[in-house]
Amino acid sequence: MHSVWRKSIWILLGASLILALSLGIRHGFGLFLAPMSADFGWGREVFAFAIALQNLIWGLAQPFAGAVADRFGARRTVIVGGVLYALGLLCMALADSPWSLSLSAGLLIGIGLSGTSFSVILGVVGRAVPAQNRSMAMGIAAAAGSFGQFIMLPGSLGLIAWLGWSAALLALGLLVALIVPLASMIKDVPLPVLAGEQTLAEALREACAHRGFWLLALGFFVCGFQVVFIGVHLPAYLVDQHLPALVGTTVLALVGLFNIFGTYIAGWLGGRMSKPRLLTALYLARAVVITVFIMAPLTVWSAYAFGISMGLLWLSTVPLTNGTVATLFGVRNLSMLGGIVFLFHQLGAFLGGWLGGYVYDHTGNYDLVWQISILLSLLAAALNWPVREQPVARLRTAGI
Repeated sequence: MHSVWRKSIWILLGASLILALSLGIRHGFGLFLAPMSADFGWGREVFAFAIALQNLIWGLAQPFAGAVADRFGARRTVIVGGVLYALGLLCMALADSPWSLSLSAGLLIGIGLSGTSFSVILGVVGRAVPAQNRSMAMGIAAAAGSFGQFIMLPGSLGLIAWLGWSAALLALGLLVALIVPLASMIKDVPLPVLAGEQTLAEALREACAHRGFWLLALGFFVCGFQVVFIGVHLPAYLVDQHLPALVGTTVLALVGLFNIFGTYIAGWLGGRMSKPRLLTALYLARAVVITVFIMAPLTVWSAYAFGISMGLLWLSTVPLTNGTVATLFGVRNLSMLGGIVFLFHQLGAFLGGWLGGYVYDHTGNYDLVWQISILLSLLAAALNWPVREQPVARLRTAGI
């Protein structure tokens, strides 16, 4: 193994384990929609709003968590995020009203996720490896999050069946608490101090004046809309279509399993091909997959095929988007700038999660949201196409 990889493997392992726990558990929240709604007599919009709020808070907090990690170290940020995440799961287990569900699943877990997920963790990984290996390393870490989804979805379903939804959330809170000791594996690699080092305000002004930065952010909005709508509402959608509840869980587990391969491949290709062009191809492929899924006759096997296909495309956007940001602006402020782009992802996530519940409660189906997902895929493909993967003039002048 290359000497640089040997020095970075411990950081990459810690980053992967933290993402596996943080995102693996987060992707299983849709399994709690039906039992919690049934116990309290809520419509689907109550739970959907709480998860949508979680994604919105996560996105709003992410640039600040990223800025803190860039300036004061990711380890402290991850520890605080892990504590808040575990506390949010504890409070969610005790929630008995829409406001307490929104406070726990929405506010606390949303802030916790901002310190334990992609922008902060991939910022550490991006600084730990050389530029030519950065996209692949990010792909490996992101794939670990997908492996967590594959493991935790059936695990969460088993806990709900065995303990009930409230005790299952308590058990998941204990698992999330493991993030705190795992943070010791996260080490910020010191970067050389350059003459005229940018301040946060200067980094923000530079990014905000760059057309490609906003195109990436707007395209990432679509990713958030799609993955949260599908993650939260697909199990209920399949039950509505008279398929067994286990099918929905299996489909989301297949998404997690095949996203391991999809994310790794995306990271590998991102080191060899234009990342914005790969993003365009990915969003076009999503449009095709969703169209075929809602137009073809729905069976158990077509649902599984959808899970496999979406899995290959699921979080493949993450290493490509963050890798492009790193190429454009460097890695000094990567967690903060990646956090701003991720904010747009979470704005889309809020809309996708909430709109699914709203449309279902008012129309009795999800047809409109599926159609919006297809149109947004085409829009995201068009937005990413003109992005040029070229460092800003400041980096070119410095020879970075």
